[in-house]
Amino acid sequence: MRVAIIAAEPSGDQLGAGLMRALRERLPDLCFEGVGGAQMQAVGMQSLAPMETLSVMGLVEVLAHLPGLLRLRRSLLARWRVDPPDLFIGIDAPDFNFLIERRLRAAGVPTVHYVSPTVWAWREGRVQTLREATDLLLSILPFEPEFLERRGVHAVYVGHRLAAEMPLEPDRQGARQALGFGLEEPVLAVLPGSRKGELERLARPFLQSARACAEQLPGLRVVTPLVNEDLRLLWRTERARYAPDLEVVEVMQDSRRALAAADVALTASGTATFEALLSKRPMVVGYKLNPLTYWLARALRLVKLEHVAMANLLAGEGLAPEFIQGACEPGRLVPALMAFFRDQGRVASIQRRYREIHEAMIVDTDRRAAEAVLDLVAQHGRRAQ
Repeated sequence: MRVAIIAAEPSGDQLGAGLMRALRERLPDLCFEGVGGAQMQAVGMQSLAPMETLSVMGLVEVLAHLPGLLRLRRSLLARWRVDPPDLFIGIDAPDFNFLIERRLRAAGVPTVHYVSPTVWAWREGRVQTLREATDLLLSILPFEPEFLERRGVHAVYVGHRLAAEMPLEPDRQGARQALGFGLEEPVLAVLPGSRKGELERLARPFLQSARACAEQLPGLRVVTPLVNEDLRLLWRTERARYAPDLEVVEVMQDSRRALAAADVALTASGTATFEALLSKRPMVVGYKLNPLTYWLARALRLVKLEHVAMANLLAGEGLAPEFIQGACEPGRLVPALMAFFRDQGRVASIQRRYREIHEAMIVDTDRRAAEAVLDLVAQHGRRAQ
């Protein structure tokens, strides 16, 4: 059985690798090909293009990379039209994957989309595309399947594999020892995103905020996890420009250790806020889109939710202060960060709530996802007979 699979960023690469392993446990002869990162390739996926080609976020940014994205999609579709796979799995990246899913589904290939686009938050019109493109939606958030099923999309909640992987009690002492931090030192984790554009926009306000906190908190240690060497070099360039006297400990591809060591986190919106929640760390969330992307989103009323951070969406309340676009500046970020350092009662209350959420989300995500996929394949086989 041959499976085509596409992931566009590190979090998708991790989900894809876990699903591939779980499928292989049940069907050892499975072959995988497509687009993914190092983790998926380590499980045995034949790479047809670098994953970084797809790691583009925002309306304006996508337009700038559109010719290359379209060429890659045409190339993949041409390959799979000539030699159709037995199954297609698109992981996130809906604007890239949906057309492939729709075309392959029309040709009789069963299609799976892993990670729902945030249709409950903005651009709800994409639900129609979901209905047309996919036979099965694997949902990682517990409130999504009901929303999607009511709109005609077959969705199964499989959980988020990070919830099962990360311990209920992070090893704060071990993380601090590994990073060279004292147990009593105040520690701030700064997570500026996993994409180049994110880091470029957030480096200045995040670094300036960390520097201001260090001025108010003698002995503050700052740790930043980075996903690859290119972002590490960019981060160092930005630090030399905006906070040359700020000492920052860098860790590569180990946000969990950075969060376990931290007292408070300053993080971009996205998966990092979920990791901070699972680490039981109070966080302040900052985010800046390309100005034109932000203007279009507001002008077209594409955003529907009060909160953007996954931690707040799961909690159903604003436990993590959010500062978006013009509000994402040191003048707003620093007071919010310092409030956490100074109010341990508030921190303890947030940590209890985060633990409740974590406990409720612990499931075997890879097994659930694999079982749902294989059920789909079996149903498709029966229909074809």
